[in-house]
Amino acid sequence: MAAVDPRWRVAVIGAGFAGLGMAIGLKRAGIDAFVVFESATALGGTWRDNTYPGCACDVPSHLYSYSFALKPDWTRVYSPWHEIRAYLEQCADRYDVRRHIRFDTRIATATFDEAKAGWTLIATDGRRFSADVVVSATGPLSKPAIPDLPGLAQFRGRMFHSARWDHDYVLDGRRVAVVGTGASAIQFVPRIAPRVERLYLFQRTPPWVVPRFDRAYTALERRLHARLPTLCRLHRTFIYWQYEMNGLAIIGYPPFNRLLEALARLHLRRQVADPALRARLTPDYRIGCKRVLVANDYYPALTRPNVELVSGAIERVHANGVVGTDGVEREVDAIVLATGFVATEFLAPMRIYGRGACELTERWQAGAETYLGMAVAGFPNFFMLVGPNTGLGHNSIVFMIESQVRYILQAIRAIGSGRADSVDVRPERQRAFQQRIQRDLRSTSWQSGCRSWYLDEDGRNFTLWPGFTLSYWLRTRRWDAADYLLTRRAPADPGSA
Repeated sequence: MAAVDPRWRVAVIGAGFAGLGMAIGLKRAGIDAFVVFESATALGGTWRDNTYPGCACDVPSHLYSYSFALKPDWTRVYSPWHEIRAYLEQCADRYDVRRHIRFDTRIATATFDEAKAGWTLIATDGRRFSADVVVSATGPLSKPAIPDLPGLAQFRGRMFHSARWDHDYVLDGRRVAVVGTGASAIQFVPRIAPRVERLYLFQRTPPWVVPRFDRAYTALERRLHARLPTLCRLHRTFIYWQYEMNGLAIIGYPPFNRLLEALARLHLRRQVADPALRARLTPDYRIGCKRVLVANDYYPALTRPNVELVSGAIERVHANGVVGTDGVEREVDAIVLATGFVATEFLAPMRIYGRGACELTERWQAGAETYLGMAVAGFPNFFMLVGPNTGLGHNSIVFMIESQVRYILQAIRAIGSGRADSVDVRPERQRAFQQRIQRDLRSTSWQSGCRSWYLDEDGRNFTLWPGFTLSYWLRTRRWDAADYLLTRRAPADPGSA
């Protein structure tokens, strides 16, 4: 007879930064009856999938790490992808969570059973699992966005997305078209430009780029951080407040916004001497409306003689090349898509069914409404990490993740403790929270008129938190039972078979 999984107290979906943070939080809270489902064969999420040349974080290393697991020996101010992934692997082993992870297990559906006050999860291969609580940690930057380019299927060369980099394909001496000028492109373009014969960079809208104050940590600094943990923590705290103040330029303080824009303009003027090229690289929208990028080598790469900045999108693709909106046909050997991720399609393609078999993505047709970005009315015992309106444009998402883990752990303690078998956020609390979020977003740079991946097709922002991370920490420091409907499961009928 096949073994049957027990009913887990908690099922976590995803083993990236958020999922591992939740798993470690459960272990530290003394909760061992949990499982982590990971669709891939390894952990790491973003830092497992993104391995393109030059891939690194744009938040300083000491801040882009768990507060309870400081790493004194970061090699650089901004860590490369492989160092971040190694850190996550070390954390998984240090806190003994690897044995809880079911790799190569993609959850297709999760359905709430009111009679049992719990969830049934079904994997794509048909396996079934049960849990009292489900925590989704699938992340908003996990599904690559593939543009609908006419003729793309007919292209006879090599084509791949930056998040699925083809390391077996040698770019040296090739003619390459890069589609997009976002956070990944500004990192890999400077690395591949010296190697390729010709690089065509297709830019629909220029990004704002500010200097990257990166450097290697000295051996002395690393030794001091290791021997004096308090010094390491103080360094991390200093970086946190430095980045928290950066929010002044984005969240709605015009003088700081103008100051940041002046810094970006100066950076461009210093690195690009050609006034015509500089004009094409100057955005016509308010800084912060799209993601602000950090780089020191991006602009110099565009001044290379073998690099051509093509203003406008690709109009169509044919067997041997691409045609831009300028009508010029350019023959290429490879196309690299630096087109980002589908960040507004939360949870897809996974299907979540709450009370009355209501499906979450259908509920969200009019917008991804949540409470604190974690709970959804009608979906008891279900929580999300890095859910709607909890992304950031100025600080470390790890800080938000830890705030959410702490909050969810408090809810888990209430579930099954005798107070309730299920908790379901009150619709009126959710509605009031969402109304306030949308109101606060109106004064931010993100709503200043441009199109970005932060916005859905109707121009609404269900992606970012419209305030300081400190304000979110204050809102989530205590789980309040008054915000939820608490339900006890009906006792089983002893006469039933």
